[in-house]
Amino acid sequence: MNNYSFVKGWASYRRSSLVFLLVVCWTPILSAQKVSVKGIVNDASGAMPGVTITIKNHPQTGTISDSKGHYQLLASPMDTLVVSFVGCKTAYIPIQGRSVIMIHLVFDTTNLQEVRVNAGYYSVKEKERTGSIARISAADIENQPVTNVLATMQGRMPGVNIVQSTGTPGGGFAIQIRGQNSLRPNANNPLYIIDGVPYAYDPIGSPQTSSAYPSTTSPLNSINPSTIESIEVLKDADATAIYGSRGANGVVLITTKKGKAGKTRFTVNASTGAAKLTRFLSLLHTQDYLAMRRQAFVNDGISYSAWDYDVNGTWDPNRYTDWQKELLGGTATQNSLQASLSGGSAQTQFLLSGSYHNEGSVLPGSFQYVKGGSQLNISHSSEDRKFQLTFSASYTSQNNDQPAFDFSYDARSLPPNAPALYDAQGNLNWENGTWDNPLRYLNAEFKAKTDDWIANSLLSYEILDGLLLKTSLGFSQLSTTETRTNPSSIYNPAYNFTSANSTLYSNNTRRSSWIIEPQLNWSKSFGKGKLDCLVGTTFQSQQSSLLYQSATGFPSNALIYNLAAAKTISVSRNDQTQYRYQALFGRLNYQYLERYIVNLTARRDGSSRFGPGNQFATFAAVGAAWLFSKERLFDDVSWLSFGKLRGSYGSSGSDQIGDYQFFDSYTTTGINYNGSIGLEPSQLYNANFGWETNKKLELALELGFFQDRIVPSIAWYRNRSSNQLVGIPLPGTTGFAVLQDNLDATVENQGLELSLNTINFKNPHFSWTTALNLSFSKNKLMRFPGLSSSTYSQKYRVGQPLNIALRYAYLDVDPQTGVFRFEDVNGDGTISAPEDKQTVVDLNPAYYGGLSNALRYKKWQLSFLLQFVKQRNYRYPMGAAGLMSNQSTSVRDSWQQIGDVASYQRYTTGSNYPLLLSDYNYSESTGAITDASYLRLKNIALSYELPLPHTSTQCRLSVQAQNLLTFTKYPDGDPEFSSYGFLPPLRVISAGVQLTF
Repeated sequence: MNNYSFVKGWASYRRSSLVFLLVVCWTPILSAQKVSVKGIVNDASGAMPGVTITIKNHPQTGTISDSKGHYQLLASPMDTLVVSFVGCKTAYIPIQGRSVIMIHLVFDTTNLQEVRVNAGYYSVKEKERTGSIARISAADIENQPVTNVLATMQGRMPGVNIVQSTGTPGGGFAIQIRGQNSLRPNANNPLYIIDGVPYAYDPIGSPQTSSAYPSTTSPLNSINPSTIESIEVLKDADATAIYGSRGANGVVLITTKKGKAGKTRFTVNASTGAAKLTRFLSLLHTQDYLAMRRQAFVNDGISYSAWDYDVNGTWDPNRYTDWQKELLGGTATQNSLQASLSGGSAQTQFLLSGSYHNEGSVLPGSFQYVKGGSQLNISHSSEDRKFQLTFSASYTSQNNDQPAFDFSYDARSLPPNAPALYDAQGNLNWENGTWDNPLRYLNAEFKAKTDDWIANSLLSYEILDGLLLKTSLGFSQLSTTETRTNPSSIYNPAYNFTSANSTLYSNNTRRSSWIIEPQLNWSKSFGKGKLDCLVGTTFQSQQSSLLYQSATGFPSNALIYNLAAAKTISVSRNDQTQYRYQALFGRLNYQYLERYIVNLTARRDGSSRFGPGNQFATFAAVGAAWLFSKERLFDDVSWLSFGKLRGSYGSSGSDQIGDYQFFDSYTTTGINYNGSIGLEPSQLYNANFGWETNKKLELALELGFFQDRIVPSIAWYRNRSSNQLVGIPLPGTTGFAVLQDNLDATVENQGLELSLNTINFKNPHFSWTTALNLSFSKNKLMRFPGLSSSTYSQKYRVGQPLNIALRYAYLDVDPQTGVFRFEDVNGDGTISAPEDKQTVVDLNPAYYGGLSNALRYKKWQLSFLLQFVKQRNYRYPMGAAGLMSNQSTSVRDSWQQIGDVASYQRYTTGSNYPLLLSDYNYSESTGAITDASYLRLKNIALSYELPLPHTSTQCRLSVQAQNLLTFTKYPDGDPEFSSYGFLPPLRVISAGVQLTF
């Protein structure tokens, strides 16, 4: 029976309708009404600053949580908050009329694959990249007390080998990305891009002035590591082909820090530290040294001469000075101060920062390296986000004051019983003319002042949905002035040299460059696929000038920096060069089902460094990736969170040969003839040479296990560089040493790169992550037609690496004669070059890498990096044992009598020519090359977040160290270092405080 009542049903319907009408009427009113919503954002470990909170469907409306996690914004009661933070899952929280909302974010273990990586002209998610890109962030950089950007990358990137060339402040580093491609050592540098502006890597100094360095001054010191947000290194063809010829040796992309929306924040960092040498050579003490010297005279059958001051009684035989500690064992103080002001609204953000750094020297005397600069960054977007503008500018100034000559040679060669440095009156002690006091060089100065400007502006406008027009405008200007003095005061006063013998060497370099890059980017989804297209063009011009001159004959040493006071002024070089470059580039990227990805890149390059008909070349690459973990087959495989196969093949080129190399050129003779300075030909015309070509192939596998808590990857690559741009030697009868041309030679670099990132522990109070990278690289000269008959016949070998040493094969010390023995390759009874100097020694690292760990316990943070290298290197050359020069302790095992089995031959004073020749041959043999592998605690940093209740101020205390410990079997000092006679790397320990208001 149906009990339905029409009257009751109608009443119920009226009530429902009324409720429905009220909801319909009030919803727009509630939606339009803006209310204040506030609260605190936190995670498992506490409050979270810097979290972005926006309104769903209105991303232009939002805010950033402050230092205590507090946020506040205006929203409608029916809106939904979108809360996002790197490393956490994005939270969507309906407001539902609430005015106070406490937000809790959850750590996202799969977020690693969502990080966007800078690929230069575009950015790409880590999981979607098809190319090989290594990356470090500000978190890795800010823990290192270093001043050169390359120092921050050591041991942290697979396939990137970086070696420090000197420990002198303001010195440089050598970098190779996946090996040496070119026969010319100075043509293997990567391309540096700072915020879209190419940064010229060519040395800015002169070998005649910067004699305190093993190579000329590097411009990379102008880049302040504290201003860097991230560094990406592009390695394979897919990543570098869009840069064409400029990316042949890899690309280093440097992105500086930018302001963030939210409360204006003022941050100041202050630190102080000290630096000392990492290792000394083990040298003989006075007793062993004098015993060696006396035995040398016995061996040679001669008596002491009047100038053998160390053994003939002139110098105190009981005196001992550790000259390494005396001349190199000082403590270099370091002080740094940095401050930044940042903040802004959702539409406009800004960052203004300044820095100051001064650094002393471990050498005697008060020398200083001072570096300071400022940075400005402004980002703005229209309310609808269609128009965006980013402007960045930086200025860096360096003032370097160093001795004109390094003390390293004297520190390792002076006899241990040499006289005191100062006499009783505190003057330099010349000991009656019996020695050249090493501190004489304190009066010779090297000074360098460098000013560097970089500015970039990026403008973009979204013309249509998915169609973006943007233009990058960049400008850079660098100027440096170097001087080296050689005053008469560096000589013994007994020689009676005056300021008329004093000399000044001066070098002035100026470089300016501008670049314009209009680009058009279109992105469109088609069903289950997505297409990204990019097309752009580059116009670049660089002008350089160099003036090198010397002056001598001054009326007083006080006027040595005044060229007008010199009697004779000589101009050795006065160059003006211009480099023009233009290109058309493009990218086509297609994704299907978010798992199949194809990436095509190409560039048409034009360079002014080649002659007519050879100025343009095209380079292209294809990259592909398969995200197989997204296949249905793996839907139920819980332990596999990510899996990708990728590969790439393509080509890039190189024009690193210098300007005007195809022209007939002339240079001044410097000879005055009838009142005129003559000209002489210096280079032959050859417009036929063209681009080097580098073909790159790569295959890689990337995996993620257990929600990306374990992320391993392996990549195999093979690069082949051909059409080598070199100076081909000419017969002396032509009047020219070389002719610039393409050499039909091919160089191959092949290697394997392994990396592993793990999240070992992660809970509210404690976290521990580990990163390991390991690189195996093999360099080989594939082909070189006519090598045996060329001037390169004793430098290279087909089938061997470029970085080799051809050596005598060392056998032993002859027990009967006490003389070094070597293999007589041609059997003619004598040891001579080049016939017997044919043993190949590979000086490339067999493998290298780094192991880093980052630990956090509540407000404590600890990170450290272990760097390791497997390699062979030269021993430090000390000359024949028995000369008036100190020696390594290894020479104590010397041959004394017939039948002795010793590791070193008989001592000689230098008067026994066969022994002297044998020692020289030993220095050119395999015996002088040893294992230089090492494990180094490259960096360690400990910090503590000091709790400051009832205040918004944050205080962070930290201790950092660089090159702290080194474990090696290398006997002759620092194993990384190979520039003999120069200061090796330093151990740095610093402490600092960071305050944020």
